[in-house]
Amino acid sequence: MTRIVSVAPARLERWLTGFTERHGVTSYDVTPSRLTAAAEDGSRADIDVPFGPLEDLTPAGLVAHVLADRRLGLLLVRRGGYGAGVFEGSALVNSKVGSRHVQGTTKAGGWSQQRFARRRDNQAREAFAAATEVAVRILAPARLDVLVCGGDRKAIDTVLEDPRLKELVPLVRPPFLGVADPKQKVLEQAGVDARAVRIQLTDPPEQ
Repeated sequence: MTRIVSVAPARLERWLTGFTERHGVTSYDVTPSRLTAAAEDGSRADIDVPFGPLEDLTPAGLVAHVLADRRLGLLLVRRGGYGAGVFEGSALVNSKVGSRHVQGTTKAGGWSQQRFARRRDNQAREAFAAATEVAVRILAPARLDVLVCGGDRKAIDTVLEDPRLKELVPLVRPPFLGVADPKQKVLEQAGVDARAVRIQLTDPPEQ
């Protein structure tokens, strides 16, 4: 069976030690993009290097890599809300969230349905424009090392198409976060989730 677990960067070293304690002698295969830990009981842990590439191709190198201080930007956009934040390590040092009303779908037909659809499209464009202005103000001047996005992919793409944000596009890294409408607490939790180390665990084969 395979499952995904997430650990905070500060817990990764202890997690790797615990993996060996639970499953026996462990060998490591480390590349710039992935660490694979294979234990003698057949268990395996695969870790995609967050914010890679990894330069020191050792387990200790991965631990140091995830603990490194980074200036991380967060951009969350959905039809009904948006948020942008700048994190230094785990500390949120600058942020802005906002919301815009975007009308839901209607069951009416004919001209009425078309009118509602046009209004909804206009409201969505206004919401994305507001999100873009926040990104320009909060993220563009922040000298980020990495940018993590979340919410609605089409909305994010629309915001990042703005020429004023072109320098941010190469900084975008996984994961893409699924979030509710971005309130302040959602933004803060997204910062935790963006930095978490995701580990794919594979149980040993049944005897």
